[in-house]
Amino acid sequence: MKMKKGSHLVRRDFLRGFGIASAAAAFHLWGKRPLGGPRFAWADESVENPLTAGRPLVRYPEKTDLILLTSRPPQLETPVKYFEQAITPNEAFYVRYHIYPPTRVDASAWRLKVNGHLDRPLELSLQDLQTKFSRASVVAVNQCSGNGRGYFLPRVFGGQWANGAMGNAEWSGVRLRDILSMAGLKSGAADVTFNGLDQPAMPTVPDFVKSLGVANIMNEPDILIADQMNGKPLPLLNGFPARLIVPGWYATYWVKNLSEISVLDRDFDGFWMKKAYLIPDTPCGCVPPGASPLQQVPISRMKVRSLIVSPENRARLGVGRKVTIKGIAFDGGYGIQEVLVSVNQGASWQAAQLGQDLGGYSFREWSFTWNPPRAGDYRVMARATNRIGESQPAEPLWNPAGYLRNAIEHVDVTVA
Repeated sequence: MKMKKGSHLVRRDFLRGFGIASAAAAFHLWGKRPLGGPRFAWADESVENPLTAGRPLVRYPEKTDLILLTSRPPQLETPVKYFEQAITPNEAFYVRYHIYPPTRVDASAWRLKVNGHLDRPLELSLQDLQTKFSRASVVAVNQCSGNGRGYFLPRVFGGQWANGAMGNAEWSGVRLRDILSMAGLKSGAADVTFNGLDQPAMPTVPDFVKSLGVANIMNEPDILIADQMNGKPLPLLNGFPARLIVPGWYATYWVKNLSEISVLDRDFDGFWMKKAYLIPDTPCGCVPPGASPLQQVPISRMKVRSLIVSPENRARLGVGRKVTIKGIAFDGGYGIQEVLVSVNQGASWQAAQLGQDLGGYSFREWSFTWNPPRAGDYRVMARATNRIGESQPAEPLWNPAGYLRNAIEHVDVTVA
């Protein structure tokens, strides 16, 4: 496959200077004029989500209007309205970087290095990924570990995300275990590390490198190196040219703009595995609010969650007028068994209708038809259960990093 300059396989240098620009200049580049014209607004979610009220909407390259959390590095939240459908559009998919993303990637020159404790180290081009391996696809939720952190009480340090630090897409590429098999794992191979093209702003900041166990990779055919998202090349801010896909696990493992895979004959002890993204070593991953855990372990599989997308919080509805309550539910790969809806603050629950099953790692749409019988204020709640019986807690669970939030969500509506 010939890659021509100007095609979708070669990204233009539209982010030039970002890494060395001042904060003000970078905000101007990303937030105001990334696509040749002004695009800056204010979030209109003050009714449905007070946490995001007043935050600016910005339009970055290849993106629609997203809620700005930070600009250096970019953290952009997806407005909840995009979760009405199971598949999140590429342009609306959230963005999360720990260090500075690449400002330009030339796909014709890009190579994925596969090295370390191997018989045959590899350097793979994008064309190699697309022609030398069997292709595979999976529909899977990518969710930041801190999604919902802004709702933690007591408050915790970190990005104060609402519920939009997630998205669901069909990811297509190559099975990671097929790449490692081609390279030939040596006896004693234990851990595999993943590094991307993003770079720290200064030498004292640890490079963002994550790891997975060899046994986990070889037993999981859905762990991919993906070069496509919903049938299109990955947006640069979502990992172009290729990224790691770890279905069912939190997004900290889904390394973007992948450049190097290294196989180790020992456990990896890098900062982002041993010092960061840790949760209490308890069955719930939680401790009493304000307490410090005695022991911690790396975060991994996602918990079951559901989200009410419509009606919005504080919406006004009509007496006797049918309304469709809609949302999505997901978990760490077992799949959603049921979603129950309550319109009376949890006093009673009724089954919602589940939408199409796109696989155990995907959002599952659900809906519930309600005919409000009388005027008044109502609290609408939704609770999902997966296929092994795991459900959502009535009260939020707490940990000092603000991870794993999966409490039953609600919206308050007025019927008049």
